[in-house]
Amino acid sequence: MARVLVVGAGFMGAGIAQVCAQAGHRVSLMDVKPAALERAMEGMRTSMDKLAAKGLIGEEPETVLARVTPVSDMHSAAQADWVLEAALELEPLKLELFAELDRLAPVETPLASNTSSIPISRLGAATSHPQRVLGLHFFGPVPLMGLVEVVKGERTSNEVFERGVEFIRALGKHPVRVERDIPGFVMNRVFAAAFREAVSLVADGVTTPEDLDAGMRLGYGWAAGPFQVVDNAGLDTFVLIDRFLRAAGEDDLLVRSDLVERLAQEGRLGRKVGKGFYDYTPEGKQVPRRKE
Repeated sequence: MARVLVVGAGFMGAGIAQVCAQAGHRVSLMDVKPAALERAMEGMRTSMDKLAAKGLIGEEPETVLARVTPVSDMHSAAQADWVLEAALELEPLKLELFAELDRLAPVETPLASNTSSIPISRLGAATSHPQRVLGLHFFGPVPLMGLVEVVKGERTSNEVFERGVEFIRALGKHPVRVERDIPGFVMNRVFAAAFREAVSLVADGVTTPEDLDAGMRLGYGWAAGPFQVVDNAGLDTFVLIDRFLRAAGEDDLLVRSDLVERLAQEGRLGRKVGKGFYDYTPEGKQVPRRKE
């Protein structure tokens, strides 16, 4: 049983905390916003109730939840065996967090980021011990997705990288080894290329999100179409990723339409607010977007 600190109690952070608790670890889930912690705990409870009803977890949900402690600061890093950062995809924020976590956590404790686009080497440069900084990029919803990218920064030690691979396997996930630290890593670069074309086809009136998603599910075996993926992750997250990739000069991965940014500005941030490319019922069921 490890002691894990998860920094950030949003959609991804809550999911990471849940799978760590399901694996038997003691988890401190940190956020500066009490409301975010309340939503995260309630969301984990709902998620585990559904998993328990399907016989997919071997313990009672309350037993798992008892391993998660909401906290409002990062002081538990001093006792942590693993630190997993899942804050907003803003490089200045992550740099500030890693500098502080490097000060608080024992030098042997790996510091991992759930970033989906920022090179790990840039985050490690904010610390005095970049050899212990790595990427653990989970995919959402975390309890249901079996994939995690394990990313080696330029100065990440081989020992920490392999510990990351084994940690992910122990969570019941499949580790994709990313041994060159490039913006977007592996899976997001592949998805970005597909999503770029998907957005253009919808923005140009060639097809609809519903039909394109159905085509990718039924024709190519995707579990969810690209617009469903973006709704689950949050359109605001994809806007931040796009801005970072643009600043990094990754022009071949950028969407050619402002459709996602316009929807985000309208407050259509995805499933978490009940509306994105699709609309969602109060119970979270996806329905076609209503004409406005």
